[in-house]
Amino acid sequence: MQGSARRRPFPAAAPGSPPPAGTLFPGRHGVVKGEDTFKTSPFHLDLWFYFTLQNWVLDFGRPIAMIILPLEWFPLNKPSAGDYFHMAYNVITPFLLLKLIERSPKTLPRSMIYVSIITFVMGASIHLVGDSVNHRLIFSGYQHHLSVRENPIIKNLKPETLIDSFELLYYYDEYLGHSMWYIPFFLILFIYFTGCFTPVAEESRMPVAALLLMGPSSLYYWYLVTEGQIFILYIFTFFAMMALVMHQKRKGLVLDSNGLFLFYSFIITLLLIAGWVAWLWNDKILRKKYPGVIYIPEPWAFYTLHMNNLHAAKESL
Repeated sequence: MQGSARRRPFPAAAPGSPPPAGTLFPGRHGVVKGEDTFKTSPFHLDLWFYFTLQNWVLDFGRPIAMIILPLEWFPLNKPSAGDYFHMAYNVITPFLLLKLIERSPKTLPRSMIYVSIITFVMGASIHLVGDSVNHRLIFSGYQHHLSVRENPIIKNLKPETLIDSFELLYYYDEYLGHSMWYIPFFLILFIYFTGCFTPVAEESRMPVAALLLMGPSSLYYWYLVTEGQIFILYIFTFFAMMALVMHQKRKGLVLDSNGLFLFYSFIITLLLIAGWVAWLWNDKILRKKYPGVIYIPEPWAFYTLHMNNLHAAKESL
């Protein structure tokens, strides 16, 4: 036909040979490039730095800000400074997790990612309410190293059904909120970890910036596991990472810089947890608080038991 040119078809590929670079494949969630299969991703210095910074400031720092700042600024019947830190954490962390998933060289299951993010936000929001009340109770004499019913300010409440209400609050804070918060968080990290493999051995090394961030990152994960009482979830995630590394190694694949950063951070976290448990192994009061085979005391329980008493002794001098 005049005015149009006949398009030349691509030459047929030999059976078993890889498709040409840039070939598009239809997928469940859109079109995927064939060249993305083993595309290597550089170390995400910006994202890992933002993760570490906001974890330390907005998560670890929120109860500290609540205690340090004057009580007159944030009355007990209003949200504390730590609550506003928690609100910021609930918005920033899901955004960073989504950006991390976007940078994965591997196409990951979007539906699972979206459901995990939604559950994460729900769990962190539930925890925000419960944790806010529990930490405000410190100013009234609540002691975290004791159970709800053993606390002096709780066991004398009348009627006794109020104690059940505080136990329900503790359940939402320490069990339901933590589960809905941390399970999706570690699931997303593991899903991202599955795409951190490369066939190029030279790319399996970390830059200096990654080594510098590894210490603060591992220390935060230690705090997350001990304070959140999620050792079983953490150790199963770590074992799954180890199994995946061994499986991919048989295929000739090694971890890239981002995978190494995450994997080594988890290893250092395990060593920190072991040291923490060994240090407090013979603490009889904390042993009573955390009975059973897995004995991992919470840092805030240690604070209210030992450090808070130390501060009170100094003030009495």
